Amino acid sequence: MYRIMFVCHGNICRSPMAEFVFKDIVKRHGKEKDFLIKSSATSNEEIGKPVHYGTARKLSQYGISCAGKRAVRLTREDYSNYDLFIGMDSYNLVNMLKVFGSDPDGKIHSMLEYVGSDRDVADPWYTGDFDKTYDDIKAGCEALFKRLI
Repeated sequence: MYRIMFVCHGNICRSPMAEFVFKDIVKRHGKEKDFLIKSSATSNEEIGKPVHYGTARKLSQYGISCAGKRAVRLTREDYSNYDLFIGMDSYNLVNMLKVFGSDPDGKIHSMLEYVGSDRDVADPWYTGDFDKTYDDIKAGCEALFKRLI
């Protein structure tokens, strides 16, 4: 079983979008039993809050529900409970290292590295462009899935 944690700053926009897009990909391929998929934040700012309405609206355009998801914070203990930590931007990668202390098993990766890019997934909290964020996340999730299966 692959245990994957998607990570962004607040866990209300990008990382839950990735969590639910990846869950949808896995479900469409009938591989639900092969994956544990979650998302979390590197900050405490949004803990307990629901998914941002822009993310929820974008996901619903594709028939993907994120109902019930609330922001949670990444913990040091998560390192031993997951196989991959997929950060949405370079700050997330740095902050994951701060939370974990190090990455001895090489579990920390960026979302867009799976499509051959070192670019960050833009944060729609600031850009307002949930379409571009969705396109990047969908491409990254599809490439990650193909790599793992």
